[in-house]
Amino acid sequence: MNKPVITQAMIDAYDEYTHLTLDRRRFMERLTALAGTAAAAAAIAPLLAANSAKAEMVAATDDRIKGEDITYPGADGEMKGYLVKPANASGKLPAVIVIHENRGLNPHIKDVARRVALDGFVALAPDFLSPDGGTPSDEDKAREMISALDAGVTSANAVATVTFLKGHAEITGNVGAIGFCWGGGMVNRLAVNSPDLKAGVAYYGSQPKAEDVPKIKAAMLLHYAGLDERINAGIDAYRKALTENGKDATIYVYDGVNHAFNNDTSAARYDKAAAELAWGRTIEFLKTKLA
Repeated sequence: MNKPVITQAMIDAYDEYTHLTLDRRRFMERLTALAGTAAAAAAIAPLLAANSAKAEMVAATDDRIKGEDITYPGADGEMKGYLVKPANASGKLPAVIVIHENRGLNPHIKDVARRVALDGFVALAPDFLSPDGGTPSDEDKAREMISALDAGVTSANAVATVTFLKGHAEITGNVGAIGFCWGGGMVNRLAVNSPDLKAGVAYYGSQPKAEDVPKIKAAMLLHYAGLDERINAGIDAYRKALTENGKDATIYVYDGVNHAFNNDTSAARYDKAAAELAWGRTIEFLKTKLA
């Protein structure tokens, strides 16, 4: 059987389904129209979605790292998270918060945290759905729950995560953050709200209001996908505000790639070359800014 052909229109429809107002039924109707048949649409849909079975680049049992599920104080209640560090670390290390997409804390994000730990950081992937009982296994339900979160409470929990790590006995006090999609937007908001954040890396994340940019103290590294018109509409205003306020910020736009290009569990949108280039830049940036 030939591999299904995935067009940009199909990827755009999936993006609308996962981020905007298109529900599952209408998404499948549109995908069927684009694919030509219901059978073709059924074959293409899983390629557009993330596949948790492909989530591990670094196994949870890898003896180079130590990972554990933890709880820690949030702004008003308990937060859950996945904490991972190098197994043979000597002395204190800088910390990196790994903020999930709008699917919540899933196996892919835990794997990203392990990748961060392998590069010499203590990584904490918080579950921002903790106030509602934690991330469910159903991704559609997780997206609904993410969209219903109170923005103020969520930002306060992100700031509390910085505070927790800054005072952690195994951490130098230098805390950075990396986030993807919804998490990229959260990194931008965290930079606005936490003067203790030293470095922020936002992958295809929504931008803060221009009037909030003066509050940013962290150095910022911003990755955008060239085909991501929805998110990219805010780049120019953000760049202008960062420049006018003298912020330490670097912006990269990766031509010809889609939103979520870093997510290697999504066959249709993952771009290996862009992901590896952005990741190399990310780790170099974090090592420099959190040293």
